[in-house]
Formats: sequence, C-alpha cells, structure tokens
Amino acid sequence: MEKDKYENSIYKVKESRNRIGIMGGTFNPIHLGHLVTAQEALSQFRLDQVVFIPTCDPPHKVDNDIASAEDRYLMTVIATASNDDFFVSRMEIDRKGKSYTIDTVRELRSIYGKEVSLYFITGADAILEILTWKDTEEIISLCSFIAATRPGYNLARIDDLKEKLFANQQEGNGKISVMEVPALAISSTDIRQRIQKKQPIDYLVPEGISHYIMKHGLYI
Repeated sequence: MEKDKYENSIYKVKESRNRIGIMGGTFNPIHLGHLVTAQEALSQFRLDQVVFIPTCDPPHKVDNDIASAEDRYLMTVIATASNDDFFVSRMEIDRKGKSYTIDTVRELRSIYGKEVSLYFITGADAILEILTWKDTEEIISLCSFIAATRPGYNLARIDDLKEKLFANQQEGNGKISVMEVPALAISSTDIRQRIQKKQPIDYLVPEGISHYIMKHGLYI
C-alpha cells in the first residue's frame, strides 16, 4: 500500500524520469542555500526532478532545537511550491522512528526500478561521515552522490574518502561528484541563532518561510 501511495502521488507526475535527485535533510528550517543547491544539481547533472525528503527523527542530530516534523515538512512545501521540478515527499515523516538513508534509498529504488539513476544530494561535510552511516556499502551500490561544497573547500578530503571507499574499484570514481555552490555559506544553525537574537533572516530564507516561522513562533 505504501509503495502504491508514493507511486501514484510523487513519482508519476511526469511520464519519463530517468535521473532523480534526492535531497534529504532536517530542513530546520529550509533556506535559500538548500534551494540553490537543488537547482544547481538539477542543471549540472541534467536531473529530471529533485525530491526533497525531510527527516522525521534524524539519527545524527543531537540538537534539541528541532521544529516538529510537520512544521519542517510544510516549510519545505512552501519553499519549493513555485518550482515544477521540485517535489516534497512525506516518506520519512510517515515512516516514523529514526530516519536512515539506507531505508529511504531502498524504498526509492524499489519504486523507480533499476533503470532510473538516483543521485543523493548532500553537503560535502555530511558525505565525509558516510562511513558512519548504516549499511554504507549498500547505499553506494544503490545510488550516486553529489557532494555540494563552498568555494575554497579542501577537496583533498573528498579524494581521501574516495580512496577509502573505492580502492581498486575503477567504476567507483563516478559514484561521488563534487559540485561548488556559493550559497552554501547560509546555514540553518545560523538562521535559528539569528531568530533567537531577534536579528533579521530576510534573503536567507524564502519570504513564505520567514512568515511561517514568525506566525508559528518557531526557534524562539
């Protein structure tokens, strides 16, 4: 039933989707850096769609200042509503419990089939932690990664990671691609701190997100 629900709602909006971007994250809150990253990946990697998947209970987050899953989902919907190539999935929120990347990638692979290329979009710092993720080898076998970096980022760290993951595996070289995104200087942590200090967050988040945060009293 769950698979049918997702197939009928998100993944058949267009008849042909061969290259799908997956953008998972806490989105606490979603900001312009996330949106620019998704749009850049869409363009550079010729993706057909980017699916945003807010986490329900992120296993690597220890921050107590996390808005509810529903608030974060709704903010992500508001932020992406004007882009026909962006979609927001409730997959991890409805699944409940800890949100592990492997569970989501397995489900997406089951829905899309083997013919579709999946690209998991994440920050370079996050991907450096991939060896600590649950079932790392299986994740890598099911999708490729786009590591978004800030200008001037030390790419040697990514090269070292590739050496560890793909030693003596020629086909592994294309599994992790680096994408430079200037807007990544914006961070959700900084936005939350600015709200707590009563500082403006204009032009850091979409206008609708700023209104939502203030209306619902988030991060105060």
